[in-house]
Parts: sequence; C-alpha cells; structure tokens
Amino acid sequence: MTPPPTSTRSRAGRTLSLVIPMHNEAAGLDLLFQRIDAATAPLGVNLEIVCVDDGSRDDTYARLIARAAGDPRLKLVALTRNFGKEAALTAGIEAATGDMVVPLDADLQDPPELIGEFISLWEQGYDVVYGVRADRASDTPMKRFSAGAFYRLFNRLSDYPIPESTGDFRLMDRAVVTALAQLPERNRFMKGLFAWVGFRQVGVPYVRPARAAGETSWRYFGLFRFAIDGLTAFTTVPLKVWTGVGVLAAFLAIGFAAVIIVEVLVSGRSVPGYASLMVVILFGFALQMIALGVLGEYIGRMYQEVKGRPIYLVRERVGFDDT
Repeated sequence: MTPPPTSTRSRAGRTLSLVIPMHNEAAGLDLLFQRIDAATAPLGVNLEIVCVDDGSRDDTYARLIARAAGDPRLKLVALTRNFGKEAALTAGIEAATGDMVVPLDADLQDPPELIGEFISLWEQGYDVVYGVRADRASDTPMKRFSAGAFYRLFNRLSDYPIPESTGDFRLMDRAVVTALAQLPERNRFMKGLFAWVGFRQVGVPYVRPARAAGETSWRYFGLFRFAIDGLTAFTTVPLKVWTGVGVLAAFLAIGFAAVIIVEVLVSGRSVPGYASLMVVILFGFALQMIALGVLGEYIGRMYQEVKGRPIYLVRERVGFDDT
C-alpha cells in the first residue's frame, strides 16, 4: 500500500465502467446483472458495462445482444476467436470510457458489492483500489497452494512485486487506464502490468466466494503456462541464474579433477565406475536441457513480440458511438 494521498475527488457526475471478459458464461448472466444492478444503484455514478465475448461456444453473446437491446448502459465487444482472458481484459479496458474502470469476473467471484468501498477510497485520492483475497476457502487446496507459491516466487524474482492474493478485480482511475494503453506488449500479464504502472494503490480485503454458475475454463496446465508467462514477462533472473550454475559447475569440476590427481599420486590410477560416470553425464545433460528450455521461453516471447501481431481482433462492437 502506498502512503495516503493528500488530494480528494468527487464521484458526482462521474462514469464508472465495468469491464467483464466472458467465455461460456451464459448460465450465470441473469444473476450477474441482478447483482450488478443492486450493487451500483445506490452509488450515485453513471454506469457503463463493457462485456467482452472471448469466443464463447455457448449462447453467451446471443443473450448479451438481447439484453443490450433494452439496456443502453451495456456495450459489447465480440472477439473473432478465443484470445484468452488477458487479451479480452485488454480489449475491454481499451474500450471503456469511464472515469473509473473496474475489471470484474463474470462468475461473481469478484463481488460487485465491494465496488462502493472501492469508489470511497478513490474519492480519498487513491488511483488504484484492488481487492485482496483474505479467504480463498472456495478454491481447492491445490489451487491455494500453487497460487501462494507463485506469488512468493514472483515477488522474490521480480523488481515489481504484486500484492499477494490479488487478482484483476480493482478500481483504476482514468490516468491509470491511459498509462496501461501505452504498453503495447503482446505477452499480457495484467497483474504485473497493474503493478508496473505504479500510482497510489491500496488494498481492500474480501472473502472470495465460489463460482455462482458454470465451471472455470482454467486447467492446471493452463495456469502453469500463465505463471511462466508472468515470470518471463517481468524478470530475467531465470536467464541470469545459469551463469551462476555454470560457474558452480566449473568449480566442482576443478575440485573433482584435483581429487583425482591426488588419488593418482597417492594410490595409483583408479578406474571410475560406469554407474558414477553415467550419473555425472546424465546430470550434466539435464542441466543443459533445462538451461536451453529457459532460454527457449524467452526467445519464444521475443519472437511473438517482433511479429507485431495485434493482441486481439474484434468481430463486432455493439452500443458504442462508432457502431
């Protein structure tokens, strides 16, 4: 948390933009909008709801179209295929026009009822107000363990630490959104980007509920790849560590050679065993393959960046002034 700000703001006449990436969320749409309406009605702000359909295979987008016909607050961005949550979130944030922008999960694990507290802290002068998952009992033990391990590892290696147990659920001032728009990288790890831009930030703890409907699209392999993306996007330590490994291996080799020389001088030449020789060879081969794998991860991301492909492609926009 940054030091308390000295300036204040007013929500009067301001617009709040909710950005909701969606992928196969048809089952929970009615409850989602009920909760949003109930939570935002007393806030005293203008409301814009930007829903990004990230290549849903169910009737999510058809239901959104029907709802948008009678709700001018609703704006839709349909991507041409499933680009992933980070790309969909980027599309929604870039499309949002509000003075305050709040990314929100469609599964209601980010409770809309917390937005009022976010706005109160924004009025006190904070530019980013993020939710902190104080209780993740709704997640599986494996998910809690892996998430905790990732945050600890990321914050140890990266120069731009992420507050532990935070997600994308946060309120951002327009100045923060403008700063994010200046970051053109294709390897989007939004939690890291939110931390990198800085500004005055404060956390609000909340209990993370279970999904309201449907099932998550994330699988453990996808989460593992996501973690690798985050680490390689914000630290080069995995590359640098292999210099230390090489130096250590060189010293070990010199030491082992010295031991062999002493043995030869003292007791005559000894013939090393086949098993120990194979262990050393296989261990050295494994280290080389790991080093090449780490190098390949970074080269692959460089390849993606230099191609310069857009982060996402839009098939249709509904409810915007230019449509």
